[in-house]
Amino acid sequence: MSVLPPLRFTGATILCDGVLQRRSLSVENGRIARGPFPAVDLTGYLLLPGIVDLHGDAFERHIAPRPRAPFPIRAGLSSAARDAAAHGVTTAWFAQCWSWEGGLRGPDYAETLLAEAADYAPRAPIDIRIQIRCEIHMIDSRDRLLSAIRRHGVDYVVFNNHLPEAIEIARREPGEFAGWAKRGGRTSEEFIRVLRAAKDRQGEVPRHLCTLAEAFDTLGVTYGSHDDPDAETREEFRLLGAHVAEFPLSERAAAAAKAMNDPVLLGAPNVVRDGSQAGNVSARRLVERGLCDALVSDYHYPALPAAAWALVDQGLKTLPEAWAMISTRPARIMGLSDRGTLGTGKRADLVIVNAESREIEATLSHGRFAYLAGGVAQRLARAGRDLALAAE
Repeated sequence: MSVLPPLRFTGATILCDGVLQRRSLSVENGRIARGPFPAVDLTGYLLLPGIVDLHGDAFERHIAPRPRAPFPIRAGLSSAARDAAAHGVTTAWFAQCWSWEGGLRGPDYAETLLAEAADYAPRAPIDIRIQIRCEIHMIDSRDRLLSAIRRHGVDYVVFNNHLPEAIEIARREPGEFAGWAKRGGRTSEEFIRVLRAAKDRQGEVPRHLCTLAEAFDTLGVTYGSHDDPDAETREEFRLLGAHVAEFPLSERAAAAAKAMNDPVLLGAPNVVRDGSQAGNVSARRLVERGLCDALVSDYHYPALPAAAWALVDQGLKTLPEAWAMISTRPARIMGLSDRGTLGTGKRADLVIVNAESREIEATLSHGRFAYLAGGVAQRLARAGRDLALAAE
């Protein structure tokens, strides 16, 4: 994909510096620029910063639309990137597990995915990166994990501890547990042995996590925790240096994170549906109480813009405030000063939204169209013809 020639979008309402403004916006060499460039009339549209998605696992279904029907990883990554772009995402972390679950969530697969993603990323329509979701009992694979992180430039890791959940499911829901085991290529009996072996090494986990944290600090990796059940667990991870709190399961856990000035990430689908599909705390309630900094796609890219509009419609946030939760704030959490806003000199990462229908009709990533449809496509085509005639 080639970078757009210098253009000036006029007539639109633009979100800049936290305020909706009626003015023009210029793009040149993949950046927000100044200049009297050829104009494209976008009257009736909103120009908003590109969405920065810190955690999405929908890519798994693009690679394996059925649990036992995997497709080539490259094709799945391409499909997921295009899906994200169609819903306004310009920077996306695909959340890949490093887990005792095995199969598509085990270390072997994670290393293959990392290699495929590194090869595909330069040609992707948006900026794609890999987040590692590291189960805390994966002690023996620590050196392997750190090697993979160094080799592929992974910049974001979260710690998971889903072992208690797995053991509980094995006890209460043997049918569901059998399906879980099968997805990892194991029988229920084999999976039980894996869980027991992991549980037996609980005493080694604290030293293991400290070693990882030291390495992450040296490498400049941002790290956090996922699914903290309570305030005590959040504090333990915070003392370790894992400052980001992803998907806290309770209001107390989220409140503890905010009290320690740690960013809280919640799922956009939870906001749209006004409830967690797993029965956990309501993200909308936490937003209302000021206990959420940013929203992520989780398992559904369309939920990101839909969540922003839901917060606006319910009077919980203004549009600039709601959109900041999926653009400006996530960029700041990851230290990405070149995106998340539409200031001069920033990356030309932006979303063009029909102000009446609220439909996303175009997504630009680094000055390239990652997605284009509807009236915006027609106006660009018309502008292109007019410019060509003027040049003659």
